[in-house]
Amino acid sequence: MQKLFITLMILTSTVVTSQVQNISVTHPLDHQKSVLHWKGSYTFNISEHNGVVYFKRGELTTKGDQITGGSFVIDMLSIDNVPNSDHKGPIEHLKDSDFFDVYKFPVAKLVLTSVEYFPNTNTHEIFADLTIKGITQNIKFYADIDGIKNTMKAHFKIDRTRWGITYNNKAKDKAISDAVEFKAELYF
Repeated sequence: MQKLFITLMILTSTVVTSQVQNISVTHPLDHQKSVLHWKGSYTFNISEHNGVVYFKRGELTTKGDQITGGSFVIDMLSIDNVPNSDHKGPIEHLKDSDFFDVYKFPVAKLVLTSVEYFPNTNTHEIFADLTIKGITQNIKFYADIDGIKNTMKAHFKIDRTRWGITYNNKAKDKAISDAVEFKAELYF
């Protein structure tokens, strides 16, 4: 009888554990703490401009301890220079139609489409759809997740021309690097 009871307990705990691992959990983004750092430079790295842009909202979805999805809305109206910087940079120009056209497209969106976890490096390979100026393109980047601190950090570059982010002057557009660099610091 005791063996039967122990067997039933083990089976019950196995079923409960597998059910818990199959439940999707949504982790809301702390948009007050989260930030997306950006850096743009000239083609020959003569100089660069740095700044930040903030999130309106977002969420990360997990099942067990694996990321299964997520989506983030970026407040393009919040694009700015590095906080507390005396350098004003081209912020107003970045906001106009030559670049991000933020008054027509006040948000950008990132939707995770596929995530693969590499436990030996604690790294996640993430494929996502990034929408800027109403244009959606796929991107791939790597992210480090800290489940204890509830953070996600990623560093990636995009080719701005894929989203129609171009200067209306061909000579000046060629002087600007097509690569825009981002460092994301997300808190959940």
